[in-house]
Amino acid sequence: MTTTIPTPDAGLAEVRPRKISTASTGGDAIFVLGARAVGASVLIITGGVGLFLAWQAYPTLKHYGFGFLTESAWNPDQDVIGIAAVLCGTVSVALVAMFFAFPLSLLTALYISEYAPSRVKPSLVSLIDLMAAIPSIVYGLWGFFLIMPHAAAFALWLQKHFGWFPLFDVKHTDPDAAVWDATRYTASAFCAGIAVSMMVLPMACAVMRQVFSQTPQGEKEAALALGATRWGMIRAVVIPFGRGGIIGGTMLGLGRALGETIAVVLIVSPAFVIKPRILEIGTTTVSSLIAGRFGEASASQLSALLAAGFVLFLITLVVNTAAAVVVNRSRSGADTDA
Repeated sequence: MTTTIPTPDAGLAEVRPRKISTASTGGDAIFVLGARAVGASVLIITGGVGLFLAWQAYPTLKHYGFGFLTESAWNPDQDVIGIAAVLCGTVSVALVAMFFAFPLSLLTALYISEYAPSRVKPSLVSLIDLMAAIPSIVYGLWGFFLIMPHAAAFALWLQKHFGWFPLFDVKHTDPDAAVWDATRYTASAFCAGIAVSMMVLPMACAVMRQVFSQTPQGEKEAALALGATRWGMIRAVVIPFGRGGIIGGTMLGLGRALGETIAVVLIVSPAFVIKPRILEIGTTTVSSLIAGRFGEASASQLSALLAAGFVLFLITLVVNTAAAVVVNRSRSGADTDA
């Protein structure tokens, strides 16, 4: 009687690797298709808005050429239209807003993520998120009736002590006068920027807080084990890890500040003058210009307004895209250990 012993080669020949399919099935396939459809629709809508604004702005850009960006006056009756002063006012209001919003959002995000007790943290997060749900007109009324009188007094103090710097100078005023003219310090980019900063704060704070919460717990515990204080651990671990989120949140907030409309319309006094003096009455932004002139604009003026909106669209798109790139390329956007 003979028995056949299978050889190792014969056994290996019968073993075939099973093919693993990476295609999504069932609910996963539905989710993938839905996510792709939503992402594609966002791109289509954004691109459609850009194409619409470009199409409407073409007659104005063709008629005025590059002078549309360098001319400061806005006199449609005299066929003189430009957005240089408007862009200057837009940047001034946005920078003032970020001057106040950046430290507040950073410190708030650090407190919520590192210092707040566990039982209080959800309430603080909800309060910050609710700030983003408050209508713009409420912030505008708050800035007009409550902030503006105090901001005017603070602007007088800034001019009195730092008036030698052009940014804090106010023309045709005497800060040491017995009776100071409060109307010269109201309705300025400074007052509008304070109101806009409260609208920017929730967005920037949410991004920073989310990034800080992703800091590897092992690195935080290692820093504390080496004798670092809590602030030393935050300075050495949390802030360097969240640097991309800090920059990204700040730039996203800047994009929000550049396009704010209602609050600026309620506060500022329109003035088409290029000036670096943020404490002085009078300025305007692209969004407030469109909101204020849209209802009474003729066909040619409407094209000019949409051209200004197209320029603001491009600026905001560049700022938000840069913010997304910074966040994605930073360590904050990478996977971390729990």
